[in-house]
Amino acid sequence: MAKAPRTSRLARSAIAGTAVARAGVAHLSHKLKPRVPATSAADPRAQLAQQTHEAELGRILFGALNQLKGTALKAAQLLSMELDLLPEALRQELSRAQYQVSPLNRALVIKLLRQEFGAGPESLFASFEAQAFAAASLGQVHGATLQDGRALAVKLQYPGMAASVHSDLALLRLLLRSVGGMGSVTAPRPEVLDTVLGSIEQTLIEELDYRREAQQLEWFRDRLQDLPDLVLPQTINALCSARVLSMERLPGLHLKEWLATGPSQAERNRHGQTLFDLFMHSSFRLHRLQADAHAGNYLFMPDGRLGLLDFGCTRELRPQFSVSLAAAWCALLSQPCDKPALQRAYETLGLITPGLNAADFGTRLLPALAPVLNWQVRPFRDAEFDFGQHPPPPRPSAEHQRIAMSYLRQMAPELPFFDRAYLGLLQLLRQLGARVRTGNPWIHG
Repeated sequence: MAKAPRTSRLARSAIAGTAVARAGVAHLSHKLKPRVPATSAADPRAQLAQQTHEAELGRILFGALNQLKGTALKAAQLLSMELDLLPEALRQELSRAQYQVSPLNRALVIKLLRQEFGAGPESLFASFEAQAFAAASLGQVHGATLQDGRALAVKLQYPGMAASVHSDLALLRLLLRSVGGMGSVTAPRPEVLDTVLGSIEQTLIEELDYRREAQQLEWFRDRLQDLPDLVLPQTINALCSARVLSMERLPGLHLKEWLATGPSQAERNRHGQTLFDLFMHSSFRLHRLQADAHAGNYLFMPDGRLGLLDFGCTRELRPQFSVSLAAAWCALLSQPCDKPALQRAYETLGLITPGLNAADFGTRLLPALAPVLNWQVRPFRDAEFDFGQHPPPPRPSAEHQRIAMSYLRQMAPELPFFDRAYLGLLQLLRQLGARVRTGNPWIHG
């Protein structure tokens, strides 16, 4: 059983302070080490020394987060998905974070239900499974049935989560700024880091409001009727509260289990097309995104449809954001790349300062970003794309990251959510090995 998060604010601050001190000592030791002469920052020996140092700082940061647990560790997982934001060695350490918290025992389950509804499970449900059948990111899920026989999934929130979000993100911000303030580490500007951490904090706050999740689920359920292969469960409003979410329990298998049944290529393609169409429809027509695209949120149902389960993390996209994002990708798909159009789109997205010298943009910034950008838009270069052949995202070199961070000014608040959702989509489609028709009205060369 995982240890419970350390709840004392003083204890949690002490953990962060100790990590900052250890990082400072490691940085000083790195600076004082004798250097093997290197011809440039791109010299392999210099790069290896830098990566080793960044990995050490990452281990110190991960160690502190692992002690804090709670929402700090969940935030670290989300942060590790920002491919261009942190040095690769540091990002890899954060990606090790596995969110853990002690499961609710039967007494706590009964206590929570009585606090929320004034009655225990024996009064609220015809039957209720005391043992959770699944763990959600910030809670656990129990099976139940209503008096009319309908099967339910009842999500119960772990205690103490909401109270720790703000303080945990403040500690994470302190840790990252301390590491970034050490000149040997390539780090984003404080305003960029604040935007990303702000989006993560907002995500966690919203994920902890189960009433909001129920509303978002119903909003999408009403508006996705034209995707017939997609199923969203119905919520049971009388059994929903800020910390309890009751919804129809859908039958089906998660991705790994479904793949083990040996589905045909046609089945893989059909589900992949549904996932792709859902993302494009949400991003560019509904202007609202289910921004947590990972395998645990989907069920492959016996009737061939796809069940979508989790709406704790959704984000409204301003129409101007969607237009600017589409313009940027269309500019990248042009042959050759339409650099002026791409620069204008980046200015509108707030990524770079308006009036940046076009030569600097085209000869310095764009080459540094090109590997990741070309990877992002590759699926749109042909009418159909085999995602099973799409490699994992490229990792920017230390030099490219240094250049990118020197120009990156800020970002649209929607961008971290969009990037995480798109990355999650591509990972799902790659796991499916799906061939998908990617032609659409918004993104084209």
